[in-house]
Amino acid sequence: MQSAKHCASGRYKVMQLMKEAQLHSKQPGPHRYKVATTERLDIPNTLARDFTPMHPNQVWTGDITYIWAGRWLYLAVVLDLYARRVVGYALSNKADTRLTLEALDMAWQQRGKPKGVLFHSDQGCQYTALAFRQRLWRYQIKQSMSRRGNCWDNAPTERLFRSLKTEWVPKMGYQDYLEAASHIKRYLLGYYNQRRPHSFNAGLPPAKAEQPKQASGNS
Repeated sequence: MQSAKHCASGRYKVMQLMKEAQLHSKQPGPHRYKVATTERLDIPNTLARDFTPMHPNQVWTGDITYIWAGRWLYLAVVLDLYARRVVGYALSNKADTRLTLEALDMAWQQRGKPKGVLFHSDQGCQYTALAFRQRLWRYQIKQSMSRRGNCWDNAPTERLFRSLKTEWVPKMGYQDYLEAASHIKRYLLGYYNQRRPHSFNAGLPPAKAEQPKQASGNS
């Protein structure tokens, strides 16, 4: 009972001080993110949770998450499952098809325009959109999709987002887009790819794990 009184008193005191200083509390609003409402049976789950490809550029996975930066921002990533390396990403204030296209384009360019890649994602409208599917066709990339509502079908990408949010993103988010963009780039392409130990790679960062494995595979 005593602690409850102290809590109430503390909240009242903070409210008074904020009022005197003309400060206002701003809470994150709900993010607007479209989810799949129909099952896309025409796009099979070819990956079928086989998360251990034998070569780089054999399987990429994609997904979108949201991050607070004065407003909701949306981050799309492309992950090469071979060593869990981030090979493409894009950040925007809109969770639209352009976001996923930018992440895919970056991956395709950065990885030397490979052919025959399998791209796996959930059934979000950004990945089922005609423009995205046409881009995959142009790049000669085959599409695979999780079954609707089953996050385990894309577990490695979900783990990446969990690591980003628990290890790097401030609890209260970022001040603005520029701060978020700079911070997230440093995490994905710098810390995560180059320095962060990864259990899948026996403790090696993705970039370092990929090189010796690739060299031994070409010998």
